[in-house]
Amino acid sequence: MELFPSAEQQKKSQVKKSGLVVVKNMTIIGLHCSSTDLHAGQIALIKHGSRLKNCDLYFSRKPCSTCLKMIVNAGVNRISYWPADPEISLQNEASNPMTTDDAKLDAKAVERLKSNSRARVCVLLQPLVCYMVQFIEETSTNFDFIQKIAKSQPDFNTDFYTACRQEKIKEYESLFLISNEETHKQILMTIGLENLCENPYFSNLRQNMKDLVLVLATVAASVPVFGCFGFYSTDSQPANETHHQGLPQEIARHCMIQARLLAYRTEDHKTGVGAIIWAEEKSRSCDGTGAMYFVGCGYNAFPVGSEYADFPHMDDKQKDREIRKFRYIIHAEQNALTFRCREIKPDEKSMIFVTKCPCDECVPLIKGAGIKQIYAGDVDAGKKKADISYMKFGELEGVTKFTWQLNPFHTNALEFHDPMTRENGVQKTKSVDDQQHQNKKLCLGHY
Repeated sequence: MELFPSAEQQKKSQVKKSGLVVVKNMTIIGLHCSSTDLHAGQIALIKHGSRLKNCDLYFSRKPCSTCLKMIVNAGVNRISYWPADPEISLQNEASNPMTTDDAKLDAKAVERLKSNSRARVCVLLQPLVCYMVQFIEETSTNFDFIQKIAKSQPDFNTDFYTACRQEKIKEYESLFLISNEETHKQILMTIGLENLCENPYFSNLRQNMKDLVLVLATVAASVPVFGCFGFYSTDSQPANETHHQGLPQEIARHCMIQARLLAYRTEDHKTGVGAIIWAEEKSRSCDGTGAMYFVGCGYNAFPVGSEYADFPHMDDKQKDREIRKFRYIIHAEQNALTFRCREIKPDEKSMIFVTKCPCDECVPLIKGAGIKQIYAGDVDAGKKKADISYMKFGELEGVTKFTWQLNPFHTNALEFHDPMTRENGVQKTKSVDDQQHQNKKLCLGHY
């Protein structure tokens, strides 16, 4: 959430932009990020108030005393945070000692609030499951969005995904990691984490942080910024122009990345699917997400409380239909609707982001729930695969469908198929080297 795109520019200050996840009874009830005026913790208070009682809060930065005192007072159960630079920066002592002094005083206040409250305030940074990074890397490389680019580009460079991933790793490391280990240790000591400054704890902490950054970068690179690819409507004549208008590309892409992250929680190891529902209020909100607010999320899994061997895990290659999993798996869209934290309002624009095309089971549910827009990879639209049919998606009316594809309305949509481009109205041929250089810039998101 810290990386959620914002139309407004963050004011230049020592306060870090931070993200926040609010969980109650093992269900996500809020996703927030700080705005130019308010910290993420303050926004949570405005949004949830006394409903924060017994909630678990997960911050991307250690909260400041202003946020912490209100959150503690609301009766939260646990506050967990990313153990790097806190919400008020401690990295600028040389350039601005006065600001750093304030940050140190704030850190002491936070520790006092922490030690005198019933809420548990802690670092929650566990090592990833063995081979998880490798699993995510392998599945991201072969994911639908990457494959679409490969099919559209006859001269597709096999290093494209690797280049995107390396670029994301550099970006995320600069945002989430403190490159200098000694500076990191000083910050940890200042914010009351002296016990993590000694090895092997410090080395393990740094490695766990790097692993999580690697996961985030790997997933983000699987929905890349590339040329004229983006989320575009598949409806030729929309019934409602307001609802037909899609989100800005960077926000739509970011929400799809969130759905991609959810897909890795799946219990269906062959086909992981994630879904997340957002909606837009009529008036601008105080949140860093603007008018958008979180409704619900889910991934495909077996019914709650079931054991691993209770239901079949076989795929569609099995001839015996009784031992197929399809009739038992709860789909990502179904879980997102079941465990949503807010009602879907008919007079507001609501949208669901799904990593794969919704099937015939889910399409009527999405329409019946009043969701106005579907964002999907649209890989299986119009197909029937074993017991799962995707025929209803294309026929769906009253809901605007957006799929990740080449821009069908842009005159330059075929620019990457043809090395011939127009410059100042004159036909110009690009050299192969120029074209490859341009494609590389675009695949890395540099316009």
